[in-house]
Amino acid sequence: MPHHTSLIAILCVGFVLAFVFGLLAQRLRLSPIVGYLLAGVLVGPHTPGFVGDQTLAPQLAEIGVILLMFGVGLHFSMRDLIAVRYIAVPGAIVQMTVATAMGWFLGWRLGWPHAQSIIFGLALSVASTVVLLRALESGRMLDSDRGRIAIGWLIVEDLAMVLALVLVPALAGSAGDEAEGGLGIALLATSAKVGAFVALMLIVGRRLLPWILERVAGTGSRELFTLCVLACAMGIAFGAAALFGVSFALGAFFAGMLLNESPHGHKAAEDSLPLRDAFAVLFFVSVGMLFDPAILIEHPLEVLETLAIIMVGKSLAAWAVVRMLGKSNEIALTIAASLAQIGEFSFILIGLGVSLELMTPEARDLVLAGAILSIMLNPLIFAVLARRRARAEAKSAADAPAPLPMRHVLLIGYGRVGIKLAELLTRAEVPFVVIDSDSERIETARAAGYRAIRGNAADDDVLEEAMPERAALAVLTIPDPLEAGKVAKRLKQGAAPIPVLARAHSDAGVKHLLERGADAAILAEYALAHSLTEMVMSAPPYRILRPQQST
Repeated sequence: MPHHTSLIAILCVGFVLAFVFGLLAQRLRLSPIVGYLLAGVLVGPHTPGFVGDQTLAPQLAEIGVILLMFGVGLHFSMRDLIAVRYIAVPGAIVQMTVATAMGWFLGWRLGWPHAQSIIFGLALSVASTVVLLRALESGRMLDSDRGRIAIGWLIVEDLAMVLALVLVPALAGSAGDEAEGGLGIALLATSAKVGAFVALMLIVGRRLLPWILERVAGTGSRELFTLCVLACAMGIAFGAAALFGVSFALGAFFAGMLLNESPHGHKAAEDSLPLRDAFAVLFFVSVGMLFDPAILIEHPLEVLETLAIIMVGKSLAAWAVVRMLGKSNEIALTIAASLAQIGEFSFILIGLGVSLELMTPEARDLVLAGAILSIMLNPLIFAVLARRRARAEAKSAADAPAPLPMRHVLLIGYGRVGIKLAELLTRAEVPFVVIDSDSERIETARAAGYRAIRGNAADDDVLEEAMPERAALAVLTIPDPLEAGKVAKRLKQGAAPIPVLARAHSDAGVKHLLERGADAAILAEYALAHSLTEMVMSAPPYRILRPQQST
């Protein structure tokens, strides 16, 4: 094949095989990532047939890394982390420390250098963002307390890995002259560069990027808006590497994090998603190209030990920490199951270690084997937990209220606002049904005597159980505007659309909900200001504020 067509060949063959094997994995109830990795194995140099260009694949993978990290930044929420900081921060630190120690011990037993063993253990300690979010979504746990803790835990792991990606090159650069203080000098120089980049982004980028996004959004061109988002991601990633010597990953992460603070952050995430998904697929394909399946035959014991660290060791550590911090066994089991796999950050770190000659191909293959096997087995763990929850819910379902009468209200979200609204509807003798994805909230609602359904209201089976065709109104009290928008759109697309009222936390959230079909979106601050004004104008001491009528 001519050299000038190698890029076209790897793109075409990579996408086609990734689609075929990803679809097959999905049919087998596995994560599509397994299919993407296997597609890479097929076009790699360790299997017969077509072999992708080994120089182009890493560059395509680097683009995938940039967009993956940009996506992590776009979904980074300091508010979510603060809400669960007392369990996510210590839990993630302890779990990562335990897993790294176990990986270091395995490497030490195999005779590896300490630096390689530590990087190997660190690669086994962090879960895949993609796999975890998809598992929570499929289990309808994304907006539950368990889901929020798992996401907060994941944020801490991601931040730790971003730091590791910055420090590992410094450690590699000083490996030969540690006795002369090279390590300290390298770390100091790296810290200075990273500090300068972070300061520039927080001082200048925090104001400049949202301003640019706002102006481009004002043009009304979707094409220019999408191009602006991608230009910010790629430009900042390249600038961070070229000007400050830090990784593409760190630059892309900060670009996403700062754009997330913009009122158009949710639109940026939505518009860039197709390209991020496409290059994420190529990233996993390129990782699969590096994997040598012979490791499964030549070193089966080491593969099993690696898999045990991922699925047993660090999961037990996570379960124990969550229980010691006072959370229920249900939450502890969910967190343990969520972390029983590794993925993209592990690949990025292990690839960096190999490129810096800190890691051997054998260590890389062990990580890849552990990743593929753990991603394949992880859905089975969630299936066991789902059956366990189903049995528990079957017991409480016997105490559920009688079937709903006609013209009931769909109360979607049973947080603080939903609980208060349920009380007011009960006093007014208005029939309603609660829908929430958190099983603990559903149990609370049922204990109060309400009819309640656990699940995501955007799912057909959940919505069918709530009988929207017989409902008079839907009220969305869930705080996430993206999730609320999906639910509003689904309710309006049904055979019998019903009026939809929703809450919002920002003007951008109001706009997003109205665009998705909500008939009204109420901003909490406006409602509070209106209520306070009414109270001021009607209270006896302040009636003097009203215009005086002439006598």
